[in-house]
Amino acid sequence: KLFYCKFGYYTKCLYFCNGLIKRNSVIVMETLYNKHKILISNVSLRIVRDVMNKISWDKQLVGIRGSRGVGKTTLMRQYIRQKYGTRAGEALYCVMDSMYFTNHTLLDLAEHFHQMGGKHLFLDEVHKYPTWSKEVKEIIDLWPDMKVTFTGSSLLQILNADADLSRRVLSYEMAGLSFREYLRFYKGIELPSYSLDEILAESDFICDSVCKVCTPLPLFNEYLRVGYYPFYDGNEVEYYSRIENVISFIIDQELTLFCGVEPAYTRKLKAMLLYLSENLPYEVNIAKLASYLEINKTTVLSYLSFMDRAELVKLLYTDNKSVTKMQKPDKIYIHNTNMLCALGTQTNIGTLRECFVVNQLSNNHVVEYGKSNGDFKVDGKIIFEVGGRDKSFEQIANIKDSYILADSMEHPIGKKLPLWIVGLLY
Repeated sequence: KLFYCKFGYYTKCLYFCNGLIKRNSVIVMETLYNKHKILISNVSLRIVRDVMNKISWDKQLVGIRGSRGVGKTTLMRQYIRQKYGTRAGEALYCVMDSMYFTNHTLLDLAEHFHQMGGKHLFLDEVHKYPTWSKEVKEIIDLWPDMKVTFTGSSLLQILNADADLSRRVLSYEMAGLSFREYLRFYKGIELPSYSLDEILAESDFICDSVCKVCTPLPLFNEYLRVGYYPFYDGNEVEYYSRIENVISFIIDQELTLFCGVEPAYTRKLKAMLLYLSENLPYEVNIAKLASYLEINKTTVLSYLSFMDRAELVKLLYTDNKSVTKMQKPDKIYIHNTNMLCALGTQTNIGTLRECFVVNQLSNNHVVEYGKSNGDFKVDGKIIFEVGGRDKSFEQIANIKDSYILADSMEHPIGKKLPLWIVGLLY
C-alpha cells in the first residue's frame, strides 16, 4: 500500500510537472511568435535588394554570410514578410542572442516549432549561439521537412565548424551597396546591372543610358563617402560613427570569437587598421609594420589575414594561385571607401579611386595586384589602370585587354572608361 501510494503520488507529480513544462513551452513559443510579429511587421518593403531573387530560399539549409552592417538581417526579414506575412506559423524568425536561449537549446526550439506545424526556421546571427552547427545538423536530420535559413558573420566557418555542413548548406556571400544600388536606394534611380564583359564591350551604350536619367559624377562622389552601407540617414557624422562601431564590434567581438585573438591584442588590431588607412595604398613592408606595432612578423601576417576575412581590409597578391599561408601581400587596401573615409582625416583621391575599384570588382571577380602591368589584373587576363581624367596609356600601351578607369568622366573615350561604370556590376 505504501509503495502504491508513493508511486501514485510520484505519477501525479510527474503528470503535473509535464503539464507545467508543456504549458511553459507554449507560453515561451507564444512570446517568440509575438517577437516575430513585431520584428517582421516593422521591416520596410519599399526597396528590396536584387540578391533576394538570387537566393534559393526553398532549399533545406541556406546560409547568408557577410560583414556586419551590410543588410543581412533586413533581407531575411523582408523575405519572411513577402513569403509568409507578418504572423508566425509556418515560419519563425529568431535572433540567436535572444534571452530564450539562456535556458533553452536551439534543438528545443526546433522540436516545439515542428510540433506546432512549423516549416521554415530563420536564425539570425547564428554565430552568437556556440553549438549552432551541431544542432542545425541534428535539426535537418531529425525533421527533413523543415527548412533552416541562417545569417552569420563573414568569418563564420561552415567547412571547419564543429559539424561540417559544407556538403549540405547552400551558402551566399552578401556585400554592401554597389553604386547602382545606392542610386536605387537613396535617389530612386533604377538602373540594370551589367557583367564585366558587357561593360567593356558596350560602355558607350551603358554610359548614354545612365546619363539620360541622372548626372553620375556628383552622385558617384557622394557614394564614395556615404554609399556603401545601407544605414546612411543624411547625417555624415553619425554615419561615420556607426561605421566605427561596426569596426570595433568586428575586432572586439568577432575576431576574438572566430580567430582566437586575445582581447588584450585588439588595440593592436585597431592601431594597425588606423596605420594602414593613413598610409594607403600600402605597399607592404612587414618589418616596418611589425616594428610600429611592437609585435613579430608572423603575428602581423596572421592579423592581416584575419582582417581580410573580416572584410576590414583587402589583401592583393600578384598571383593568387601561388599564395601560401604566411606569404606577405603585395598591396593592402581598406575594404571599402566609406570605411576609409570614416578612418582617415584626409583621404587621398587616388586611394579612394583604387579602393572603390578593388571593392566593386572583388564581389564577383578575382582581383590581383598588377605591379608593373597596370594597377590591377582581373580574372587573370584583364588589366586596369586607375587614375584621373588625364591618365594616359603609357604604362599599359602594349598590353592586350588593358583599359583605363578614369575619374571625372561621363562618357568613354575608346578604352578609357568612366571610373563609376564598375559600380554597375551588381
